[in-house]
Amino acid sequence: MRRGRPGALPRGTAERTLTSVGTGEDAGRPDDRYAERSGPAPYPAGGERREASRLWHITLSVSGAESPLKDVRRALEQLAHDHPFLLTSRYANDHAEIRYWEEARDLHDAAAVALRLWGEHRATAKLPPWEIVGLEVIDRETYHQRLAEGYGPPPASPVGVHPF
Repeated sequence: MRRGRPGALPRGTAERTLTSVGTGEDAGRPDDRYAERSGPAPYPAGGERREASRLWHITLSVSGAESPLKDVRRALEQLAHDHPFLLTSRYANDHAEIRYWEEARDLHDAAAVALRLWGEHRATAKLPPWEIVGLEVIDRETYHQRLAEGYGPPPASPVGVHPF
């Protein structure tokens, strides 16, 4: 799936379009297994250059005015349905934390997609009118290194929407 915002591009993005979760005929090619470590993938058969995607662990924190717990839970469950890569959500009546994996070319793209998540799904999932108050984006290797060293949050388990 390709994501992009119509209109003028933000400064410093040149002609890039944000990407998320590659699909289609080139997804899962054998050369993709090595692309994460070796940088951009070689030119595909069509001749156009294809940049490698990496997995990023996202933790998005939001907060705002109190909302009924049942409404917050229902909205986060709908967000999980709309955004199938959502791992887990924790919530209270005035804040929530959402954790998931995002596939993107680099940290800038992963962060941009993550920062749009709450606003883009606010109406369809009937999310509370809260603001984003925190964002952590780390690559897969850093996530696993933190876990191995006993730092950072444990793996998102159980998956789903849970109260704090």
